[in-house]
Order: sequence, then structure tokens, then C-alpha cells
Amino acid sequence: MSQTAPALNEVEQFGVERIPDAERTAGPLDLFRLAFGGANTFATCVLGAFPILFGLSFKQGLLATVLGLVVGSLILAPLAVFGPRNGTNNAVSSSAHLGVHGRIVGSFLSLLTAIAFFSISVWSSGDALVGGANRLVGLPESDGSFAVAYGVFALLVLVVCVYGFRFMLFVNKIAVIAASLLFVLGFFAFAGDFDFGYQGAFESMSSPGFWPAFIGSALIVLSNPVSFGAFLGDWARYIPADTPRKRVVTAAFVSQIATILPFFFGLATASIIAAKAAPYMDPAAPNYVGGLLATSPTWYFLPVCLLALIGGMATGTTALYGTGLDFSSVFTRFSRVQATMFIGVLSIAFIFVGRFAMNLAQSISTFATLIITCTAPWMVIMMLGWLTRRGWYDPDSLQVFNRRQRGGRYWFNHGWNWRGMSAWLGSAILALMFVNLPGQFVGPLGDVAGGVDISLPVGLGLAAVAYLGLLWLFPEPRDVYGPEGPRLVRSSDTPVPAITGEDEQPVQAAEELV
Repeated sequence: MSQTAPALNEVEQFGVERIPDAERTAGPLDLFRLAFGGANTFATCVLGAFPILFGLSFKQGLLATVLGLVVGSLILAPLAVFGPRNGTNNAVSSSAHLGVHGRIVGSFLSLLTAIAFFSISVWSSGDALVGGANRLVGLPESDGSFAVAYGVFALLVLVVCVYGFRFMLFVNKIAVIAASLLFVLGFFAFAGDFDFGYQGAFESMSSPGFWPAFIGSALIVLSNPVSFGAFLGDWARYIPADTPRKRVVTAAFVSQIATILPFFFGLATASIIAAKAAPYMDPAAPNYVGGLLATSPTWYFLPVCLLALIGGMATGTTALYGTGLDFSSVFTRFSRVQATMFIGVLSIAFIFVGRFAMNLAQSISTFATLIITCTAPWMVIMMLGWLTRRGWYDPDSLQVFNRRQRGGRYWFNHGWNWRGMSAWLGSAILALMFVNLPGQFVGPLGDVAGGVDISLPVGLGLAAVAYLGLLWLFPEPRDVYGPEGPRLVRSSDTPVPAITGEDEQPVQAAEELV
């Protein structure tokens, strides 16, 4: 039966409740457009410039970029399956593994991630717009100009997010094509100055400091795909449940691999800036956007402004939309629109503080690394949870927290599943201790590997071992696994409490499956 999508000018009414089957009019291609459109932006170019900023040569930086992008995409892609299966976002789906209260971990991670990348989007796009306007019409590059650019741009993003999923999808459909064409145009603009053999600060891989710089660069690139993990379900929940999982996972994976376009653009142009206008790439006060404008031909100023506007809108909307949705899922008295407005205002305030009172480049690299350090173990628990549950979930029990009820399959110990919580918390804390960002953040164990940041493999490995080990030693109730029972782990005969709540009528979670 054909389904008609809502009009663009209709404000989306759904929050984190399960999307009815009749309302699921999106497909894997739409997921690709949103995930790729949200990353095919000027903000990604800024992240792509970091290998050069860290002293790598172009070839070394390209290798670090490809490594980070492929690993990050492989980690991210499986997180796309929860949205179609449960019809809600990934934070709510995590109730099955962390408990109906423990799912706030996913909401918190999503909140931090979205604010961080929304800020990067507004900062980089605002700087490009002001810089381009300065070169085109002489607009002064004053704090006032930057403040107005940030404010207007952030408000435009906020309006799109208030209207919701359909309007955001429309913006990203345009952004995917337009931004890609502008990036390709940029390759022609800079082709004459590009040097594939650009040499950085390290003569070889054995040079002192090379591996910390290489791993650090790969981690910053990896942070981009991983940053989508907590809120892939925000968009995938509109995909019908019977859509083949392979298509959904492939859409998520390819959407991130395709971002090699903006990453390559950022890496290539950063190498040009470092060679022709080195002061703009000073690690103490880097200004990638200013360097890009200083080295680009005059005819490319307008495309840079368009790229900043279009790409920034795509990144900003995908980030802020997820923030508002997750906030409304934790503070259930807020509607999605109210939560989006509230978080939007806070995010704008954060942007101004970060831009005018902090070191922007240092803030980006530190925040991005710490985010993926804490998010990656959570993603491992989600993926292993899906594996042990054979992809079976009770959508009704997932909504207990949102309806301010008690009980159900995922109630565990007063709403907390200490197995998943312990595995996540322990692995995240230990991983943070291995973080090594010289001059920014170095954990107590950061120098164990000779200055190389090994926080990610530590977090991923420990989360996998700890979670599966706890599930085996302390089995979960048989009813959480569905009719086919658990895979790889054991189960117990612990009874599952009925769902009770404000509706006064108890709901038997074992009998009422959506």
C-alpha cells in the first residue's frame, strides 16, 4: 500500500514514541542523504585539515584519514538497524541493554555529540561567510560581524529543526548534490597549487612524535562517523521495519565512506595553506578558514560562501535535531519542539563562549576525542546486545521510561541493567585514562604506549569482553531474549514484572507486543 509523506511545512509531532508503520515513508537512500549530507560539509573539511596541522605530510595524512574513516564507518554502520526495528531513536533502544533508566547514557552522549558538531558547523560556516564577504564586499572581520553571522546561521538551523524530519530531509537532499559539486569545483580552483609530495614535520614513520600525531589524526577523522552512532536511529526510525537490514547497514556505511570528498578537500587545501600561508596553520592559533580564503582564487570566494551556508545547514540540522529529540526523551514533559528550542538556545550560547573565549582548534580536537572515547564502548554494547538478542526487542517495554511507567522486560534492577552499565562505565573510564593529546589532555596512563593514544582499542576491547563476560556470569531473564532464546550467553528464569504506570491499567509486557 502506498504511503504519502507529510508536507514540508507541517511541524513534526512525533517524539521518541514508536513511529506507526503508516508514517514510515523513508528508505535507506534517505538515511544515506541525511548521514552523508550531515557530514559532506565545511565542518568536515576543518577536521580533514588536522593531519597537516599535526605535522603529517600529505601522504601520511591521507593514510591516517582513510584509516580513521574506514574504521569509524565499520563501527557506525551496525547502529543503523535499531531505528527500523524499534521505530524509535537509539538512546531509547539502549533501554534493552542498559535498563529503562540506564538509557539516559545514550541520551547524554547524543546530547554532547550533537552540541559539539553543531558548534563546529556554526563556527566554521560563520567564519567562512564573514571571510568571504570581507574579500567580496569589504565586510569588516570584527567580533560584531562574526557574532551576527553565528547568530543568524544558528537561528536558520533552529527553524529547520523545529519543522522536523521532512524539512531536514529536504535540506539534505539539496546539500548532498550542491556541496559535492562545490567541492569538485574547489579541486579545480586549487589544482595548480596542490603538491601531492608535500612534506610535513616528520621525515619518516620512525621520526620522534610521528605515531602520536598519526594516531591522533586518525582518531579525529574517526570521530566524525562515530559521532553519528548515538542518533542514527533519529532518522532510521522512519524506515519500515521490513526493510532488509543489509540495505540499511550499507546505506550508513557508504554515507560515511563518501565523506572522503570533504576530508580530502580539507587535507589537500590545508597542505596548500601550510606551504603558501604558513601562519594560518600555526598550531598555537590555527585559522584554516582564513588560510583557505587567502590562498583561493578570487572567483572561488562565492562558492566558498555557498559551501559554508549549504553544508553548515546540513550539519547543523542533523546535529541539533537529534539533540532536541533526545532531550525530550529524557525530560518527557517537553515536546520535541520545546526541547529543540531550549537546547538550541543553550547551544547558541555555547557557540559564542567557545568562539570568543576559548582556543577553537584545541577545543575541537579535545572534545571530539573524548566523545568517541566514551561513545565507542556504548556502541559495542549495543551491537553485542543485538547479537545476543538475535535482533529481537519488545517495543512496548522500550517506552516505559517515556510514559513514566515501571516494570516490563527491561526494568531489570529498578530500571538499571548493571551488566551493561558496568561494562560501559568501566571501559569508558579506563579508555579515558589512556587518552594522549599532548598539550590538551593526557590521561594517567597516556604515556604507556610511548605517547601513542590507544584509548580507542582499549575501550572497544574491554567493553566487548566485559559485557559478554557479565552476561555469561550473571544471566539476564529469559523473557528479554524473545522466542528463540539467547545467542552466545546464558539466561535465567527470573520473572519479568508487568508494566504499570500513570494509566492505572497494568500492561503485561510479555503479552502485548507491538
